[in-house]
Amino acid sequence: MSLPKTLAEDVARNLVMVARLIDEDPEEAYGYSRIALRLASRVAAVREAAGFAAYATQRYTEALAEFRAARRMTGSVELWPVMADCERGLGRPERAMAMAGEPEVQKLDKAGKVEMRLVAAGARRDMGQLDAAIVTLQSPELASSSVQPWTARLRYAYADALLEAGREDEAREWFGKALEADKDGSTDASDRLAELDGVEFVDALDDEDADAADEAEPRDEDGPADGSGQA
Repeated sequence: MSLPKTLAEDVARNLVMVARLIDEDPEEAYGYSRIALRLASRVAAVREAAGFAAYATQRYTEALAEFRAARRMTGSVELWPVMADCERGLGRPERAMAMAGEPEVQKLDKAGKVEMRLVAAGARRDMGQLDAAIVTLQSPELASSSVQPWTARLRYAYADALLEAGREDEAREWFGKALEADKDGSTDASDRLAELDGVEFVDALDDEDADAADEAEPRDEDGPADGSGQA
């Protein structure tokens, strides 16, 4: 609303492309975000989108700078967990842990607090504190039978930590629970379960290629390849 109409439309188109591409082609999404940023760097939504595009391409220094700018503009704390995760990406898990103890965390909504818990557990693992990571993930949200948008990822992270700790039976149980909650395929819990059960996957395309190759092999010279019976 703060931009002239034509400029606002140009910026909006680029932001739409960022949203469409960020999962499938993060580099291209990043390119669109840079265009939007060049056009409207004083708009908080643009800075936030630029931050997520940089984050998706592992440009953590740049992402952190954009998230900080967006936060200054809006005063919102909702980006706090992803800012902490940027610190992890930069090899500074101790800073991420420090952020997990800041007052901003208490201002987050339920989803934000769960996200912060995931980041804190990841930071613990980065620092080699595996048992502490497992304890960090143990929470009412993990124990709840209610399925929320964060449930699959929380259960998956817990299962993964248990597996790293050598607690395979418990890990299998929690990968199964993650799969039950994963309605949109946000995790690879099914693959992890299969690996634990010793299941090997065969690429169906490879089988089809082999069949096609068999069909293409020349047949006996005593008869025509087309089966017509004609010489």
